[in-house]
Amino acid sequence: MYIYKLERSTFLKANLDEVWEFFSKPENLNTLTPPSMHFEIIGDQAPAKMFAGQIICYKISPFQGIRFRWTTEITHCVDKTYFIDEQRFGPYSFWHHLHRYEKKEDGVMMFDTIHYALPAGFIGRLMHRLFIRKKLESIFDFREEASQSLPFVKR
Repeated sequence: MYIYKLERSTFLKANLDEVWEFFSKPENLNTLTPPSMHFEIIGDQAPAKMFAGQIICYKISPFQGIRFRWTTEITHCVDKTYFIDEQRFGPYSFWHHLHRYEKKEDGVMMFDTIHYALPAGFIGRLMHRLFIRKKLESIFDFREEASQSLPFVKR
């Protein structure tokens, strides 16, 4: 199994409390996901505040006509510092996503580090090279743009 790594960072001119309040609520994932992916949280997701051990189930359509059910667990969550989501069931053989937040003098630096692996050996690696990596990058491009447009972010 080959494990890929994707890293992103985004600076927001905003208060850490507001940033954490928004990003630690699973219900806000829809705002940060491209509409074309038809993101939908399924099942009872209460409470709204993220916590270690929380299971989040959703449906997502990364490519036209392909719909996946995806289940992740929040394995770690430290208030206003970081949280980790790990796939339990879904399209990847392995998914580990670290979301980190650092307070800066004039805002917040957000860091995303994703380690992931694909099923299907050679075919999975070929699909990664042809379009999966590009799709993941486009999702995080959208997320960065959407984050800059949040009402509490200063322009």
